[in-house]
Amino acid sequence: MAEEVRGPDGTALDEVVAFTSELIRIDTTNRGGGDCRERPAAEYVAERLADAGIEPTLLERTPGRTNVVARIPGTDPAADALLVHGHLDVVPAEAADWTVHPFSGEVRDGVVWGRGAVDMKNMDAMVLSVVRSWARQGFRPRRDIVLAYTADEEASAEDGSGFLADHHPGLFEGCTEGISESGAFSFHPNPRMTLYPIAAGERGTAWLKLTARGTAGHGSKVNTANAVTRLAEAVARIGSHEWPVRLTPTVRAALKELSALHGIDVDVDAPGFDTDLLMEKLGPAAALVEPTVRNSANPTILDAGYKVNVIPGHAEAYVDGRMLPGGEEEFIETMDLLTGPHVEWEFHHREVALEAPVDSPTFAKLRAAVERFDPAGHVVPFSMSGGTDAKQFSRLGITGYGFSPLKLPPELNYGALFHGVDERVPVDALHFGVRVLDHYLRTA
Repeated sequence: MAEEVRGPDGTALDEVVAFTSELIRIDTTNRGGGDCRERPAAEYVAERLADAGIEPTLLERTPGRTNVVARIPGTDPAADALLVHGHLDVVPAEAADWTVHPFSGEVRDGVVWGRGAVDMKNMDAMVLSVVRSWARQGFRPRRDIVLAYTADEEASAEDGSGFLADHHPGLFEGCTEGISESGAFSFHPNPRMTLYPIAAGERGTAWLKLTARGTAGHGSKVNTANAVTRLAEAVARIGSHEWPVRLTPTVRAALKELSALHGIDVDVDAPGFDTDLLMEKLGPAAALVEPTVRNSANPTILDAGYKVNVIPGHAEAYVDGRMLPGGEEEFIETMDLLTGPHVEWEFHHREVALEAPVDSPTFAKLRAAVERFDPAGHVVPFSMSGGTDAKQFSRLGITGYGFSPLKLPPELNYGALFHGVDERVPVDALHFGVRVLDHYLRTA
């Protein structure tokens, strides 16, 4: 118990700021198609783990696309292990659009600026600072903690968590649960309420390639088998389709808790329950659940033709589809219907949807850790509209939760910072995250 009360030392609070800033300065932009090099960031992490007496293993599927895995032995050999993972790559950033250079890692007025400040070099730094603090204190957790710093999360994960799960499963032996990004951040639906959504689900990834075929010909001639027209019609149908509401257990639990916090008397389980009406009543808080009450499909890329007076024989499009847990069959049947007889479709990239129990002892401990350091805050479950490396690690039977704690001021919109311009994180938020993460990992 004495170790639990002690918490992270002052050095950990200094290090999390330095580590976040320095990791941001290491440009690990992932442009897709293999255009990324995470190795310098992986070596940075590995050096600091080794300095704390934690032995890192560096692994690559492709040269330069480096992952780091390490295990901290627990005091109870019979206990299940816990995976704590974060990715080292980031999405692109155009420097001209930013107030500060996106890879400067500048610390200004108590805020760390740069690409990766919330997605997710901050969490990478928090984990690193916590375990180094443990080494200085001589603390050992109850259960084994497996650390994984991955490559390629911002693309296919083939060089990162997918590679690790498929080719190095032994490194994760005993892991039954994992925590990572996109959860336990503060969300302010109104001036009187602070919510901390913890992710207990993810929609599945369904990136699609559409191909329309027709008869090539001169642009001046009548052509009833125009591939571009066929593709455009299919894309328009997909883009305007209204998907039906499907409430997963995680989203249902979120709606119940949000309704209670807002004083809304509603029975989410009642026949004929109107989800959209409840969304209106919830106001800004609806943003936490609105993207995950339905499947979705958004056309994103069109590719056809090579000359204005030539009708091409084929045309292609790409669609970003997302499937609810249990919603894959409906998604496939709907795509077959919307594309029609003249357009073929296939999965360009496909990953499973995830669902984690919100009534589990793990979720209760995650909730307690946040509310210990912000007693006025309210933890609620939610499901992510996108996906994380938890999808790949689920192949190993690991149940994933989104838990990278941050206490942000109301003027900072966490969701807008993700992949957005002027991504940044307050120093105080990092300190809060270190304290919460340290407490949870000590009690997990």
